[in-house]
Amino acid sequence: MTPKGDETLEARITGALVGAAVGDALGGPVEGYSPDQILQRHGGRIHGIVGPWNGDAWRTARPLAPYHKGDGHVTDDTLMTHALVRVYDRVRDHLDAYAVAEHLVPDLMTNPRWIPELEAEALPLHRVFLAEKWLVARIHYGHVDPREAGVGNIVNCGAAMYMAPVGLVNAAHPAGAYAEALDVAGAHQSSYGREAAGVFAAAVAAAATPGATPDSVVAACLSLAKDGTRTAIERTCEVAARHSDFESALVPLREAVAPYDTVGPDYRAPSLGARRPSRLHAIEELPVALAMVLVAGGDLRHAVLGAVNYGRDCDSIATMAGALTGALGSPVPDDWSKHVAEASRLDLWEPGRTLTAVAREVFERDVRRRRAHERAFAALGGSGCSD
Repeated sequence: MTPKGDETLEARITGALVGAAVGDALGGPVEGYSPDQILQRHGGRIHGIVGPWNGDAWRTARPLAPYHKGDGHVTDDTLMTHALVRVYDRVRDHLDAYAVAEHLVPDLMTNPRWIPELEAEALPLHRVFLAEKWLVARIHYGHVDPREAGVGNIVNCGAAMYMAPVGLVNAAHPAGAYAEALDVAGAHQSSYGREAAGVFAAAVAAAATPGATPDSVVAACLSLAKDGTRTAIERTCEVAARHSDFESALVPLREAVAPYDTVGPDYRAPSLGARRPSRLHAIEELPVALAMVLVAGGDLRHAVLGAVNYGRDCDSIATMAGALTGALGSPVPDDWSKHVAEASRLDLWEPGRTLTAVAREVFERDVRRRRAHERAFAALGGSGCSD
C-alpha cells in the first residue's frame, strides 16, 4: 500500500519534483558502478546521502566529468527538469518541440545559474552531458527543424530524465502526457529514447491520479508503450512482482532488462551497438525505475534506495523512481530534502508551486478548447455538448 500524504494537486506535483531531485542527488555519487562495486566501496548498501566516489579527488579523478557528485548535489537530471519547469512558466500552455527551440535552448545557453557539481555559477550548457549539448548544436547552430532535431543523437535516457513536468501538467491524463512528451522529446531524442520520454511522462501523470497505485501506473504505461520499451517494462515488472525488498531484486532485475539494453554489462565501456535506434530495445532506466516502485510498494524511500543501489545510470533511475513515488503521494523524507536543498543551494519546493499554477491554467484552457470543439461538432450534426 502506498503511504499517502496530502492528496492535493500541489502536493502531488511538489512531491514528484522534490522526490526526483532527491533521487538524483542520492544516485549521483555511485552512477556508473555495479551493485557489487557500490557494496565494496561503501562497506554495505547505501541508505542515504554519501560523498563522492573518489573522495577529495573528485575534481581530477575523471577529467571528462570533473563534477562534485555526492554530498547532496543534484546533477543534470534536476537541472534539466527545473529548466523545463521554467519553459512551462513562460509558455503557460502545452509544449511542443518548438517550445524547446524557443525557450529551453536559449535558457541553457544564456542564463548562468548555480551548478552544484561545479560549485560555481555557470551556463547549464557547461554541465549537461553530450546528449543534451546536442540540443544546442542541432537547433541553435544547425537550424534543424525542432521536431526532427533528435534524429542522430545517441539514444539514451537524456530526454526521459526530465519529462516529469510534462506528466504533472497532464496530471491524471496519461495519454495526453504521452503525446505531449513525444512532441517535446522529438527535439532531443529518437527511437526508444523518445519513446521512454513519452512513457515516463505518462507514468507520472498516472501516478498523480487519485487512487493510483504502483500497479495502476504500470498498467497505464503498458497501455501506451510500444515495441521494446513495452516488452522491457513487462519483463522487469514481472520480476518485480516476486520481490518486496530491493536487495533480492537487484540481480534479477538486471537480468530481466539486459536483453533490451544496448549498453552492455560494463556501463562505462558500452558495446559497439550501444545507443543506436532500434524497435527491439529500450533504455534501461525507465523499466528498472518502474520495477523498483513495484518492489517498494510505492514507498519513496525504499524505491529510491533500490534505484541507487542498482548502480549503472542510477541517478536517472532514482530520479524517475522519486518522481513516480512522489506523485503517488509517498512523502519525501525531510532529512533528505533539506540536505539536498542546502547542499545544492536550490529551492526544491518553488518549482512545484510554479508548475501547479501552470497546470491549473492549462487545464482551464483545455476545458475551454474542449467546449468550443463540442459546440462546433454539435453544429455539424454531431453529439450535443457535455454537461
